[in-house]
Amino acid sequence: MEPAYKILIADDHPLFREAISSVIASGFKGSQIIETDDLDSALEMTKTNDDLDLILLDLNMPGMHGLNGLITLRNEAPTIPVVIVSAEEDKQVVLQAITYGAVGFITKSSPRAQMTEAIQQILNGNVYLPSDIIRTGRESTNRRSRRDDNPISPELLSSLTRRQLLVLERMSKGESNKQIAYNLNIAETTVKAHVSAILRKLSVHNRVQAILSASDVDFSQYLKR
Repeated sequence: MEPAYKILIADDHPLFREAISSVIASGFKGSQIIETDDLDSALEMTKTNDDLDLILLDLNMPGMHGLNGLITLRNEAPTIPVVIVSAEEDKQVVLQAITYGAVGFITKSSPRAQMTEAIQQILNGNVYLPSDIIRTGRESTNRRSRRDDNPISPELLSSLTRRQLLVLERMSKGESNKQIAYNLNIAETTVKAHVSAILRKLSVHNRVQAILSASDVDFSQYLKR
């Protein structure tokens, strides 16, 4: 029997709430869905529903003031995972949202199957990043903001083994450990060991920091060796 989740959809567009509710109802049968349309009521819902498994949060609904609303929600309900669901497709906004505590970022233009997969990844405890935005951002981001992203130094990248580089490359595309294991044809436990080694070698504390640091790396240059 599939696990049933309790999910809050916080979005001021009724049609989108209906659409995402449909995605959850078909992909996560038996789940309880709560809807709200502004930040204040979302905050109230977290107080009366401390058993929420996930909050799907729109960046532009009333009371949000962009990422400030995310920060407020994370401060008020730090134990409930929050994923941003937005029409925004700017790479810097996506990465900032993760930096400020979101566990994922889903664009409203995502196909239904991709939304379902993203929500599943997040409910499994992984971070979800839209790989298409991360890739296009790499081409469009200027050099000044590239320095602001705290990129990994060539020396640190060179300290990684080829297999670790391959794992990091797939992490930076937003893939879960399970997806990486499948794509590289290795065990998931092996992927976890590689991730731990990568974090240690890069002197970062968690997966999100590694992803942020590696989002602009041209892995082909390092995988040639």
